[in-house]
Order: sequence, then structure tokens, then C-alpha cells
Amino acid sequence: MTVALGREQIEEILPHRDPFLFLDEVTVLEPGSRVVARKLVREDEWFLTGHFPGRPIMPGVIIVEAMAQCGAVAVLADEANRGKLALFAGIDDVRFKRMVLPGDELELTCEVERMRGPVGRGKATATVDGELAARGTLTFAVTEG
Repeated sequence: MTVALGREQIEEILPHRDPFLFLDEVTVLEPGSRVVARKLVREDEWFLTGHFPGRPIMPGVIIVEAMAQCGAVAVLADEANRGKLALFAGIDDVRFKRMVLPGDELELTCEVERMRGPVGRGKATATVDGELAARGTLTFAVTEG
């Protein structure tokens, strides 16, 4: 299913809020299965101030968090999980392939591979202009909100 969700609709699914919500738009949503989202890295992002002065680079941990939020939309958009929290339970095989700079637009994708009870795994990627910036396998646990 192709849909366009803005920040307001994303906030109906995720509990995250500024300055820790890293999704600007969801472009594809298959609840419980797959999400594609976007994040424009603005020059005034709070995390760029000290990382690094004179050479701003989006921190890898923030890229991973953005990928996780993308996956959380997939899981929490499923009617069975509405109003719940998706918490990190593990991060495996994460690799960073290119720097993400101010002005870059991240395209974030997460495909849920499996759910066993409240625990699931998903493959996530972050690309800029079709070039891989980061990838990894995320494990999450769904709990009451």
C-alpha cells in the first residue's frame, strides 16, 4: 500500500516527539510488514552542533534510531499493536557505508522479517540518492504503552 503520512499522522503511530522524532514523512506503509520513510537532514539539527564543529556529520547512532523508528511505524501501524511501544531489544550487523551530511535526504526502509509473540526482527537500510548509508538488523519488543 502506498500512502503519504506527514508528521502529524506519524505522531499518531509513534510516541516520539521533537527533538527525537527522526521521520519527516512515510511514503510506503504495509502495516506489520514494510515501511519506507524520509528524513531531511537540516543544517540546524541539534545533533550536528557538536558532531563535528566545522564538519557536521549525522551521528551513526541517530541514523540507527531513524531506521528503528521506521521499523516501529511498520509494527505499531498494525491494528493489534496500536497504542503500544516498540522498544529496541538488539542491533546486529550494522554497517555504515557513507557519511550523511546536512542537506542529505535519508530514505529509510525497514522490512519486518518475523514476529514471535511480542518480539520481532527487521532488516533496515538508510540510503541517500540511492547510495547505501547504513544497514542493519533490528530486534524489537512490543509492550503496553
